[in-house]
Amino acid sequence: MRTIGEVAKALGLKQHVLRYWEEQFPTLRPLTRAGGRRYYRAEDIALLARIDQLLHREGYTIRGAKLALVGKGEEAPAAAAPAPAPPASSSAMPEQAEIISALRILRRHLETIRGKLAAALDD
Repeated sequence: MRTIGEVAKALGLKQHVLRYWEEQFPTLRPLTRAGGRRYYRAEDIALLARIDQLLHREGYTIRGAKLALVGKGEEAPAAAAPAPAPPASSSAMPEQAEIISALRILRRHLETIRGKLAAALDD
């Protein structure tokens, strides 16, 4: 579990943006502890990375991103496809699959940034 500061830094976003997205996307619900401190699980981080991709790289509006996440309207890109379900025999396996899925999304995010940086340096 990660704090809002750690997640914001990892995704390259401001903390207030994450708080705003919590209001706009009902499926995004981090755990809240005493004093209102937020803790994001792996599935929350994967969802945040997907929202970031939809809004900042694919040009969706908030409303369009909501529809794409629930599978209505325009077809969501292949990156939004859920990872195959792990076998039900192990209780640790689902958490590992979620972490792997989140890492794949973050990797695509970083590759996009690397491409933009390379293009900017070539100009």
